Amino acid sequence: MLLTLTLLLPFATGVLALFLPWSRWTGRVMSLSALVVLAMGIALSVRTSSHAALTSLHGTLRADALSSFMVIVIGAVSLLAALQTTRSMSHEIESGTTTQHARYYTVLFQIFVTCMLAAVLAANLGVLWIAVEATTISTTFLVNHRRSEKSFEAAWKYVILCSVGIALAFLGTVLVYFAALHAGGHTNSVATLDWTSLMKIAPRLDPGVLRLALALLVLGYGTKVGLAPMHSWLPDAHSQAPAPISALMSGVLLTVAFYALLRFKAIADVALGVSFPRYLFIVVGLASLLIASTMLIAQRDYKRMLAYSSVEHMGLLALGAAAGSPLAIAAVLLHILGHGMTKSVLFLASGEIHHSEDTTSIAKVSALIARKPLLGGTFGIAILALLGFPPFSLFVSELNMARAELDAGLWWVVLISLGCLGVIFASMATHVRSMLLGSSDARASDDVPRSVILPLTGALLTCAIIGVASWPLLSLLHNAAKVLIR
Repeated sequence: MLLTLTLLLPFATGVLALFLPWSRWTGRVMSLSALVVLAMGIALSVRTSSHAALTSLHGTLRADALSSFMVIVIGAVSLLAALQTTRSMSHEIESGTTTQHARYYTVLFQIFVTCMLAAVLAANLGVLWIAVEATTISTTFLVNHRRSEKSFEAAWKYVILCSVGIALAFLGTVLVYFAALHAGGHTNSVATLDWTSLMKIAPRLDPGVLRLALALLVLGYGTKVGLAPMHSWLPDAHSQAPAPISALMSGVLLTVAFYALLRFKAIADVALGVSFPRYLFIVVGLASLLIASTMLIAQRDYKRMLAYSSVEHMGLLALGAAAGSPLAIAAVLLHILGHGMTKSVLFLASGEIHHSEDTTSIAKVSALIARKPLLGGTFGIAILALLGFPPFSLFVSELNMARAELDAGLWWVVLISLGCLGVIFASMATHVRSMLLGSSDARASDDVPRSVILPLTGALLTCAIIGVASWPLLSLLHNAAKVLIR
């Protein structure tokens, strides 16, 4: 029942919004829905702490420690995005957007959240693929919400590249299904794509078929993750979408697709050994870091800068997953949470900067801290968190991923990563310094309400607390890591 309610709540909120005119109460209902999803994710994590998975709807839905953790991430990020939606939609309506268009935005927002929850709660890998594909459909319209020439182009680029990627992921899933059928051990074809069933028969899966399947899956789902070489949709889509949608896409959609890769990698590790999956993830991880570091050097748009930073962090996740130890997987999951919350804060703050300055050009924004101390200060602290400064959780997760990679003998991967991270740090620090610092003749004023800043600072404070004392999450992280390592 708990699983079913978790999935149906955002969907029911979207259906309700479809038949009611948009108002400020709509945003409050969305926020309440996201808060309940977060609470349900915490409840699921408590119920699955003994490693016992929960099932619902005759086994269609399944939650273990890993999927429970992902529900928490989805709930936390969607709560931040929903809290900002009322203000974002108010800006849009002031700019000429109709309330009917705002209502459609709300419905698509809730469908988007529902699809992500369906992906992480699906017991069947075929249903997981359908849910990830459904996120593409719903977010395409959200990327083009402003209906400008640039947003239309970004939406088409997004839907075409992600559709190609998800088609490759479909081929990979079909090959896994083919290998499972020939391995035997199933009385019906539906169970053949059940993840727990696949893990049981993984040693009997055909290695040649599974190698090809994993390569297609990494390339296919890697498109949705934003991993190189299929990453080029990400900067355009994230820079053109409304700020709450950019927060959801960068903060949690990418990692939901990465969750799918973790599930398939666990099967491949048992069937093939760790070597082939490890080097496949290393290749895409290092390629993503190299591309992100190169593109960030000459970046001139702060929203695109944040988008390329997402490519960097997805590359770090791929390298952490490549190490494959319990420490590495726990650090990957901590990084997923820290990146989701920090990047959400940055995209939501960048939406306020865009509204205030009427530009996304780095060169045209200056002295934010002097002119708007609350907004500039929040943006600056979030950048420090994103760059891995202590005491924020990204510092802890990156350090533990590097430790795990060294323990696995991947010292050369750590060296290349550190070189890329050094370039990224210098590039982003230079860009952000020009935005935040400097003197201004204008009197310091904050037209950003504290009701907007408080959730953002609360998210950053949470990241700092987790970085200093991660004990509230330690048990859940270790249980989730054990789900993937047999």
